[in-house]
Amino acid sequence: MENFGINPNINQAYTLPAAFYRSPTTFEQSKEQIFAQTWQWIEDVDVVKVPMQHYPFTLLKGVIDEPLLFTRNREGQLHCMSNVCTHRGKIIVEKPGRGRLLSCGYHGRCFQLDGTFKSMPEFKEAENFPSEEDHLTKIPFSEWMGMLFVSLNPKASLEEMTQPIRERLSWLPLEEMTYDASTSKDYFVNANWALYCDNYLEGFHIPFVHPGLNEALEFDKYDYEIFPYCNLQLSIGKEGEPCFDIPEGHQDFGKRVYAYYYWLFPNLMLNFYPWGLSLNIVSPLSHNTTKISFRSYLFPNSKMSPNESRLDDTEMEDEEVVESVQLGIQSRYYKRGRFSPTMEQGVHHFHSLIGNYMG
Repeated sequence: MENFGINPNINQAYTLPAAFYRSPTTFEQSKEQIFAQTWQWIEDVDVVKVPMQHYPFTLLKGVIDEPLLFTRNREGQLHCMSNVCTHRGKIIVEKPGRGRLLSCGYHGRCFQLDGTFKSMPEFKEAENFPSEEDHLTKIPFSEWMGMLFVSLNPKASLEEMTQPIRERLSWLPLEEMTYDASTSKDYFVNANWALYCDNYLEGFHIPFVHPGLNEALEFDKYDYEIFPYCNLQLSIGKEGEPCFDIPEGHQDFGKRVYAYYYWLFPNLMLNFYPWGLSLNIVSPLSHNTTKISFRSYLFPNSKMSPNESRLDDTEMEDEEVVESVQLGIQSRYYKRGRFSPTMEQGVHHFHSLIGNYMG
């Protein structure tokens, strides 16, 4: 098995080996060692907003492929559970809807909306039945900013992982944002998911790859901050560019903050702008293909809106360079690289976390 350990000293460290990005075997290992143990964005909480509503979904389709289910009981409590019947394994809820009970369409086994076994025809003679194994397995979930997150086996709570973001941006109305479908779209990239994250996690490439974005930023003031499970790229805008109206007393008061670019391990990007949030969900499809979902959320009463042209141009430029790297790392002559100690702290942090999760 390849060694993915990363030297904690960035001045001495080497990047992840090329095998991490190009090996189908390594990708298979990452499914359980990274994605099953981290928090994944699912949907906005509105999909299960009212009592007795249920919302089935597949966790990371094509990667984890775990059938799960959100429900809200009559008292309004939210639950997440396995969506597989404990009798013979059929999917219980096939599509979103409402109902007082969950009933399997194969042999009629019924469950309460919290996943507790309720009844089953023709099982009166079964001994030691029902048991704990007949309930639907409960799945860890969390709600933040009106969004639902799930992890099969989290190493840390979502609240702990996102605490630096919550504290830094506590003055913003994060829980009052509204989804804007008109400026949300999906992209598909012919590259490994982690290469896309690598590119996001450093501003080093901005002057070389993003001429439009570079015109808007004070590149010499670009800054990085590292936290246990997330990191921040603080972007300062030039005079005339939109910036946050930061309250007095805040650590960033007096700065022309163009954007707070937050990344949450392993595959979530939270780009906070004066108008709201551009959430980027990086969903691996295979070892060399990735889906990127851009979802826009607007602050209440915002007088600004997403600069769609700039966001789209930046995305196209990123995709072009990342796909070129995917081709380049197939070379028998490329093994692994080194980090810029001043500009690639976020990438080093990402690679270190991957090394820890991959053992």
